[in-house]
Amino acid sequence: MTPEGMERAVRWLAEAERVVVSTGAGMSKESGIPTFRDAQEGLWARYDPEELATERGFRADPRLVWSWYAGRRERILACEPHAGHRALAALEALLPSLTVVTQNIDGLHARAGSTDVIELHGSIRRAKCLDAHHPFTGEIPTGEGDPPPCPRCGSPLRPDVVWFGEVLPADAVERAWELAGTCDLMLVVGTSGMVYPAAELPRVAKRAGARVVEVNPEPSGITPVADLFLRGAAGAVLPELVERLRRAGE
Repeated sequence: MTPEGMERAVRWLAEAERVVVSTGAGMSKESGIPTFRDAQEGLWARYDPEELATERGFRADPRLVWSWYAGRRERILACEPHAGHRALAALEALLPSLTVVTQNIDGLHARAGSTDVIELHGSIRRAKCLDAHHPFTGEIPTGEGDPPPCPRCGSPLRPDVVWFGEVLPADAVERAWELAGTCDLMLVVGTSGMVYPAAELPRVAKRAGARVVEVNPEPSGITPVADLFLRGAAGAVLPELVERLRRAGE
């Protein structure tokens, strides 16, 4: 990250009317949340994603899958938003329009104060029933055990996250792609650029004429698309970006 690059990013943000922020697993990892594959270490290392994150796996062994996600949910809820999450919430207040589109399921953007968040892969903080997808509005039980039944239809509850082989929520996809195609600037943070269809969003923005700014510790699959690459952790780069933007507006 160079001072010149930071100054250019601040200038572009100040000029933008509509900003979209696309975040990936690297953003959450800075809060101590392991990626899905990292979370399979230790006790769960002997299970593959087909057993833990597919409808087929859940139907075959609902107790195993529900218990694994219960443990993961507890670890996620114990984590806190980091300085990068809080910086994005502060950035929202400085700009005419800012929406966060995230692949992460932890809810940390909302906990940090961001008010317009699109969760492409759902949220581990929510549950729904397996067969009818009725949303569960009560407190999700903790600890290992069998998944409780849906109060409305009796179907077992499952995490409200997108499993392998499932399509992303249609309303989230429609809004995310519409915003990507109409924004002035897209800020891409903490993503490898390898998970589709989310990795297509910066390309949608670029084709529509938006500037693309990437924040990552290392180059990614998005870097060739980006107009500007800011090397560094989100928790360091984003607060500095916000502080410089504030000073520029004084």
